[in-house]
Amino acid sequence: MLTLFHTDGCHLCEQAWGLVEEAGLTARTRQCDIMDDASWLAVYRVRIPVLRDEAGRELDWPFTLADLNLWVKA
Repeated sequence: MLTLFHTDGCHLCEQAWGLVEEAGLTARTRQCDIMDDASWLAVYRVRIPVLRDEAGRELDWPFTLADLNLWVKA
């Protein structure tokens, strides 16, 4: 499972989700709004969008579709 940390109204977050869709990863990606959790807000306030996998690896924005695919395969 992947997690995309985002917030509403973030155009960069929308672009990142578009790449998740393009990569065919929507079924295994949950979206978490950083405004819903104080700890997420503290960590990701100025970093979103950020993708995190179950192992705790993170892919920070900006990333491309190629970057995303390589990160998922690694």
